[in-house]
Amino acid sequence: MAAAIAGVFQPEMQNLIKESKVLLVGAGGIGCEVLKNLVLTGFSELEIIDLDTIEVSNLNRQFLFNKESVGKAKSHVAKTSVLKFNPNVNITSHLGDIMDTKYGVAFFNKFKLVINALDNKKARSHVNRMCLSCDIPLIESGTMGYTGQVEFIKKGISLCYECYPKPEPKSYPMCTIRNTPKEPIHCIIWSKFLFGQLFGGDSDEEVSMDAVSQDGSERMSARKWAIHNGYNPKKLLKKIFNDDIQYLLSMEDLYKDKEIKPVLLDEAFFNQEQVDYDHVPDSVVLTLEQCISMFLDCISSIKQKLEASENQCLVWDKDDDDFMNFIVSTTNIRSAIFNIPFKSHFDIKSMAGNIIPAIATANAMIAGQIVIHALRILSGKYERCQTVFLRKMPNHKGGLLVKDRNLEKPNPKCMVCSTDGEIVLSVDIYNFTVKQFEELVLKKKLNMVAPDVLVDGRMIISSDEDDEVDLYGKTLAEVGVGDGSRFSVDDYFQNYSIKIKLFQKEKSKEEDPDFEIFGNLEELNKADDIKNNVAQPEDPDFEIFGNLEEL
Repeated sequence: MAAAIAGVFQPEMQNLIKESKVLLVGAGGIGCEVLKNLVLTGFSELEIIDLDTIEVSNLNRQFLFNKESVGKAKSHVAKTSVLKFNPNVNITSHLGDIMDTKYGVAFFNKFKLVINALDNKKARSHVNRMCLSCDIPLIESGTMGYTGQVEFIKKGISLCYECYPKPEPKSYPMCTIRNTPKEPIHCIIWSKFLFGQLFGGDSDEEVSMDAVSQDGSERMSARKWAIHNGYNPKKLLKKIFNDDIQYLLSMEDLYKDKEIKPVLLDEAFFNQEQVDYDHVPDSVVLTLEQCISMFLDCISSIKQKLEASENQCLVWDKDDDDFMNFIVSTTNIRSAIFNIPFKSHFDIKSMAGNIIPAIATANAMIAGQIVIHALRILSGKYERCQTVFLRKMPNHKGGLLVKDRNLEKPNPKCMVCSTDGEIVLSVDIYNFTVKQFEELVLKKKLNMVAPDVLVDGRMIISSDEDDEVDLYGKTLAEVGVGDGSRFSVDDYFQNYSIKIKLFQKEKSKEEDPDFEIFGNLEELNKADDIKNNVAQPEDPDFEIFGNLEEL
């Protein structure tokens, strides 16, 4: 192991690395790379936690796993794999949710350093609060396609994860993509995966129903099936849009009590004559017949490109007309099967181009920077732990990894890490229930786990199951909350407290959000003056404002 070679680290640093206990939260794309780096750097006391099991789609970028790992716990397999690099490391692996109450303050206090390799905003917020509570340094990280970042978080020294609002990530469950698409974007994502299966080197997801049988045994992959049948366009059309749909429908429980259910296309569509689509403007939505003709033509063209390629592998490109026609045609044909509105070539190209893949190289670069931050933290060189950004294109100095000039100080108005955090809640107290307040405001938007709420010394919400507080069905007004009331909210599990000042909100329109949250205000009128100039969020039920002085 290179890190153990004399001279790589000073003896004092080498011992510090070896003795420091580190928690790694997440064993996915970044987590696998970080774990490998930690072991090779000489870290000997590690714990990993991840709640996921390994899927086939993980194998192209999570290199600690292989085909035999599918279905097993990520954390356990990662531990087993990385011990081959250095069997002398002491690693404890957990299959579980870091937000579970058994991973509380006592658990976090064991560690010298915590590393986040998560893709979940709520879990990131929770780990952020636990590290602030225990005064433990945290390294936060993430990637998006070819970009990424590494952030250092330390109580009183740097920004915390929640000092400024984070954009809500848009993600789509794979089970929805495969089995119950509801929107055009679901069909577009499915089509891109299908392209990878048929023509790419590998696929992020197996969307063909023949990839795995109902009893879990391996069957012929879509690529092998297509090669075996000579990429015959009509055979592919029937397999993908008839045989695979029949396979879905054969799973009796899959669509039980569900509104979304696929419908088989009429047999006539699979034997239709070719119709013209070339002269239709990109802004016009094609008919199903035109989409089928487009599919048949583009399969033949893409087959020729595949045969001409050096490695028998194609990479999807939105600027290739045949590749784009494949996505347009398959998206709309699948939309017809699931009763989803068709989209034009122009609309589909716009949406397909914005789907960001996971890039193994980006994960590796970010993981390397994480370990550099870890070494600086152990050395006490916090001032050198500025946020580092991975750029898609080099900057004017030719750099891909670019760091902030200085370590940014905590936001004094942060509702999580400031000492006097208070926010303002605007809500209709006569219609908003205590249960909605707990679930929608405290847990969903403020990311609390087990909140206790006091109003004028009276408890209206308790995290203790033994407490006889059962006011969930009552409105806020019915439990004595009035315009101008103040809540004292404590989450003892996160060691996190906040004050919430409440103002009565009248919904002037049906589409108005049920509640609004404003940060660091003394008077609601300050927010009302600004509200009309702020764009509405995508979710019509909520509005959250952070530091309004900056808007």
